[in-house]
Amino acid sequence: MFTRTLAWIALSVCTWPLLADDEGPTYLTPEEAGPDYVVQGEYLGELDVNFQRGPWGAQVIALGEGKFALVGYKGGLPGDGWKRDDHREMAEGSTTGDVTRFQADQWSAEIRDGVLTVSAAGTRPLGKLKKVERKSPTLGAKPPQGAVVLFDGSSVEHFDGAVLTPEKWLAHECSSKAVFGDHKLHIEFRPPFKPLARGQARGNSGVYVQSRYEIQVLDSFGLEGENNECGGIYSIAKPSVNMCYPPLTWQTYDIEFQAARYANGQKVQNARVTLVHNGVKVLDNIELPDATPGRLAEGPDPAPLFLQGHGNPVVFRNIWVVEEK
Repeated sequence: MFTRTLAWIALSVCTWPLLADDEGPTYLTPEEAGPDYVVQGEYLGELDVNFQRGPWGAQVIALGEGKFALVGYKGGLPGDGWKRDDHREMAEGSTTGDVTRFQADQWSAEIRDGVLTVSAAGTRPLGKLKKVERKSPTLGAKPPQGAVVLFDGSSVEHFDGAVLTPEKWLAHECSSKAVFGDHKLHIEFRPPFKPLARGQARGNSGVYVQSRYEIQVLDSFGLEGENNECGGIYSIAKPSVNMCYPPLTWQTYDIEFQAARYANGQKVQNARVTLVHNGVKVLDNIELPDATPGRLAEGPDPAPLFLQGHGNPVVFRNIWVVEEK
């Protein structure tokens, strides 16, 4: 019961975000996002599967117009009990009235009033998962003494091309005036909610360390976790686990960066990066063999932080840097 082949799951997870070309509406606040946003999110509890009770997590992804995908995680939610390549389940569903129902071959589920109830094919109840809202443990982290505060909501004076939103957040598509070599960076970001968009159209942005190496920002909630999704280094490395929270949720990147080393004008050592996404280390001291195409080429000189937008209204806040001498 409550099983599917991992090959089928991988195919489903990889294909459902690519079905629609119409980007549809863009929502910037939960209040305007509608009933689908209320259903979307993370659920956590225990299920009695094969007569063994244990923890399960679920991520419910809104696909627009009352349609949803559900990914179930044996052991808990990603980064909190579930690891990449652990067992998953997949189903599609839709909302009728005030109930959202999902149907798989050997199980079914329904969401009502923030509770996900799972049953076996013969309607035997397996258990309930309740909706939860995780927050990054580094959300709102205070800059330590000696840190370079790039953005605290008071002004955009430390960035070129920057726009301060009415909420005192930093809009995308801007570069820091300061340049950096080896450093640690804390940054918080929030993707919009675009339920009809798919793939790279769904809140695409990026944090370019040294304006050279893109750490992807994307609403990749519930996806596989690839190098072009949230927490990945574009075209280089995928995160060890997809720690992306639902859209319109504030998320954190805590980055440790070592710049490439040069001698006599030649690179002798690649840059390296460690990334903690929402409190979980998803990239551990990985090597960056080259810069991300389309921005600044690799070189020996320090360079600014660049926040990419791709036309998506991604916003940032609480940005500070600790330089490593």
